[in-house]
This record gives sequence, structure tokens and C-alpha cells, in this order.
Amino acid sequence: MPIKRYLEDNVFAPDDIRMMSMAFEDVCRILKADGDPKAKEVIAVRIIELTRRGQRDPAKLRDRVLREAGEDGGASAPA
Repeated sequence: MPIKRYLEDNVFAPDDIRMMSMAFEDVCRILKADGDPKAKEVIAVRIIELTRRGQRDPAKLRDRVLREAGEDGGASAPA
């Protein structure tokens, strides 16, 4: 779960970490950010912040981050 390296002192339940990882991996794949450590960090920080604010649906997290990045990536309806 590559998002774990960005969690630092944040405490999340294992299910939340799995859900964030799913969203993180999807966004990185759609935005082709695999070779860009800075982009991956920005994506991870945003997903962590949205999760901290209460969003627990990986599809909604993915769609929100893609919208904020100016991409819809063929994602589903707005979150």
C-alpha cells in the first residue's frame, strides 16, 4: 500500500488505509503519475485530507481528486 509512506503521524483504521490506497493507486494510474514523486505526494496528501474530513468512499475520493486535477478520467458521477 504505497500511500502508507505519506501517512506520517496520521492514525487511520486498516480499512481506511486500504480505501485510501485504492483511491491513490487509481488516481496515480489515471494521471500517469507513477514516475513523478512530487505528483504522488500531492495526490496522497489530498486523499489523506479528504479522508480526515470524513470521506470514506474510494470512488468518491478518486473522482474528487481527479476533478481537482482537471481530469475526469472517465470517472463516475460527482462526489
